[in-house]
Amino acid sequence: MNAATQRPAFPFAALIGQASLQQALLLAAIDPGLGGVLVSGPRGTAKSTAARALAELLPEGQLVNLPLGASEERLIGTLDIETVLRDGSVRFSPGLLAKAHRGVLYVDEVNLLPDALVDALLDAAASGVNTVERDGVSHSHEASFVLIGTMNPEEGELRPQLIDRFGLMVELQNCFDAPVRQQIVKTRLAFDLDPASFRADYAGRQADYVARIRAAREALPRLALDDRVHARVSELCIEAAVDGLRADLVMLRAARALAALEQAAEVTTAHVERVADAVLAHRRHEHGAQQDQPARADDGHQPPAAAQEAGQEAAQAGDPREVPRPDAEGDWGYMPPQPAGVTQVKGVVALRAKKR
Repeated sequence: MNAATQRPAFPFAALIGQASLQQALLLAAIDPGLGGVLVSGPRGTAKSTAARALAELLPEGQLVNLPLGASEERLIGTLDIETVLRDGSVRFSPGLLAKAHRGVLYVDEVNLLPDALVDALLDAAASGVNTVERDGVSHSHEASFVLIGTMNPEEGELRPQLIDRFGLMVELQNCFDAPVRQQIVKTRLAFDLDPASFRADYAGRQADYVARIRAAREALPRLALDDRVHARVSELCIEAAVDGLRADLVMLRAARALAALEQAAEVTTAHVERVADAVLAHRRHEHGAQQDQPARADDGHQPPAAAQEAGQEAAQAGDPREVPRPDAEGDWGYMPPQPAGVTQVKGVVALRAKKR
């Protein structure tokens, strides 16, 4: 699609009720090494609109879509081995990762992609480099892009090993606030009616976002992370019982990117607090979920010690049914074998003998 026929993008500055999503996307634009943004939410919550809007703010203004049916070769590119063998030179055909360099790689319904494709794009998003290998020959090229993956949780989840590799996650919800809902609809109708005039009204704020992203990228290397910031990050990650250290690293980078966006003189614990939700949303584990909880007095159950004591009291009272086994503490409800009467039926035995 050429520039003359390309559909105008909805302005990033005109998004309504999406503050957490806008912040996460801006942080990923400032530091693509965060590993991208996973946006989860029901249909019609402006996931794809926000992705297209962000691409317009980046240097190349490039939005590359990864379709669900794409092959791995289309994503990472291909090598012509025959040329290598014949001429000794590497002939590389670029894929979508090369095309997305300095722009946005957008993957709708990322949870439905094959795992191999998700692995490849997450590797490139985190490292900023794409490497293609075939028959002992390899080729590498820069692939610094903002990865945005969207998904509807009703259609399935990503494997935990993959979802953890997304740097940030934002969970969108349906809007049930009537005034906000009406404002969103009115804004969208105004854009659809006259996109050029609508975009002109937001041109100043759009230019401000572009300038802020550029300034933040320049400031990023100058911002240090002191011990207070490290300590707070560790506390939050331990409280969330996250696996590994990826959450710590992402939180530190996200806090630094936020400080750079705001042109702050230093990274503070306040910056850490403001990025924590997006870092931990898909990594948090409930502490103590598997720990045994004491039974309530009115729940109809007794802990093992109480059960044994009650059984002993019952035995002393002459009730053998409640005597617990000594080698099975905590096997609540156990009843020992009971003697049963046996009645011989002589008539049946005699009848069998007669038939012989």
